[in-house]
Amino acid sequence: MKTSKRVLVTGGAGFIGSHLCERLLKDNCDVLCVDNYFTGSKDNIAGIMGEPRLEVMRHDVTFPLYVEVDEIYNLACPASPVHYQFDPVQTTKTSVHGAINMLGLAKRVRARILQASTSEVYGDPEIHPQVESYWGNTNPIGPRACYDEGKRCAETLFFDYWRQHQLEIKVARIFNTYGPRMHPNDGRVVSNFIVQSLRGAPVTIYGKGTQTRSFCYVDDLVEGLVRLMRSPPEVTGPINLGNPGELTMIQLAEKIIALTNSKSELVFHPLPQDDPTQREPDITLARNELDWTPSVTVDDGLKKTIAYFDQILSANNISD
Repeated sequence: MKTSKRVLVTGGAGFIGSHLCERLLKDNCDVLCVDNYFTGSKDNIAGIMGEPRLEVMRHDVTFPLYVEVDEIYNLACPASPVHYQFDPVQTTKTSVHGAINMLGLAKRVRARILQASTSEVYGDPEIHPQVESYWGNTNPIGPRACYDEGKRCAETLFFDYWRQHQLEIKVARIFNTYGPRMHPNDGRVVSNFIVQSLRGAPVTIYGKGTQTRSFCYVDDLVEGLVRLMRSPPEVTGPINLGNPGELTMIQLAEKIIALTNSKSELVFHPLPQDDPTQREPDITLARNELDWTPSVTVDDGLKKTIAYFDQILSANNISD
């Protein structure tokens, strides 16, 4: 007789996926970690490779997958602009074909399925903070569209499978998340600022530095994902998961420079096309439906992330 849940995590060797796999193993789930290693890394799951409840499979979600599982967390997709713009057609395929394939699997085995969507579905928002009822302000033909529109289409597919096939779905809109196992060269602001500060290199600010983001530590985000997956069937989402604490890019840079005791100076470059000017989640729905709110402060989370990057930069002797 089966005694534990069989859980599939696509993108399981990625930054968030690897932390999620760890959490599910601690909860005594049988975990199938699937990744094609485009942005994921075996190093991210090295610490759990000996776990008897873990199975690891190299697979690209743009191709069908035939396994027996009870739950599916669909996290597979490059999430940083550097990576998702490298092959934009493949990025769109990963979001759209990947959603179709994972929804098809969920339908076949009657599994509950969670989509890791993104705050980027809101585009450059005209309302602030962003609530789930807001439809967004996105450019469907710009350089970020492969990610933004791919995720928006995936949400469409999830809700159509829910309406048409009565599939148990969950949709999480993930806001900026940071923590150990971020890629040093993924181009995201937290990793950029930390690596530059640790090296003593100039810290790169795009635009005037007045644009804002809200940063959620990865452990808090994983807790939100698990609570959403385990919520009652009528709680479909979309639900914002993020930390409402809002920082300008200059404030974040100055905070990281101070925490790293760096002598780095700020340098300013032009703002990339369609880069959102502000980003902050309204998490009222997550509080009410999931009893979830972030618990790790930005300072505490940054200290843990800085320690991680300091270790890997030293170990790999990464320099300019």
